[in-house]
Amino acid sequence: MAKGILGRKIGMTQVFDENGTLIPVTVISVENNVVLQQKTVETDGYVATQLGFEDKRDKLSNKPEMGHVKKANTAPKRFVREIRFEALENELANLEVGASVKADIFQVGEIVDVTGTSKGKGYAGAIKRHNQSRGPMGHGSGYHRGAGSMGAIKGNMKGKKMAGQLGFEKVTIQNLKVVMVDPEKEVILVSGSVPGPNKGYVIVKTSVKKGN
Repeated sequence: MAKGILGRKIGMTQVFDENGTLIPVTVISVENNVVLQQKTVETDGYVATQLGFEDKRDKLSNKPEMGHVKKANTAPKRFVREIRFEALENELANLEVGASVKADIFQVGEIVDVTGTSKGKGYAGAIKRHNQSRGPMGHGSGYHRGAGSMGAIKGNMKGKKMAGQLGFEKVTIQNLKVVMVDPEKEVILVSGSVPGPNKGYVIVKTSVKKGN
């Protein structure tokens, strides 16, 4: 059954499995996940569970936020997201508002998708941003790292692979394996790397391709 949880990327390390094989893993802290709202087809038109992660001070919250978390009898949250699945496939849908979601919602060996915000790298050229090829680097060449011909576009630039902002966008890495779950420390270890910098927020959900 599909499920999900919010967390913060702590960093990468490595562990060994029972066969002695080294596995690079990402450590994700998932402590203090609270159900803030349950959305249903009757009231909202779709099924989803809204989770809140990591407390913040009351002075950093406005009145609507305070009223919303008061229903769950919890503190305001820094990271609030919906875990949305098909109608009755969401394991979180059975939890009451205010209930805690722990790391042991996932088991070792499960396949998950992890969504985060990639590292922002500022303004970048077409070669770095889109992996385009450069021109000859000899002195006689008048073209080195330029964008090249734009073609007959008549000012229609939308979707054109040009220089611009690189990174700082929503990215999902699919089919990562849960390598270890520590209920005491409330951390989950998943194989490989996940998007974003250390301390960045992530969403861990059952894989849409291999989770069922």
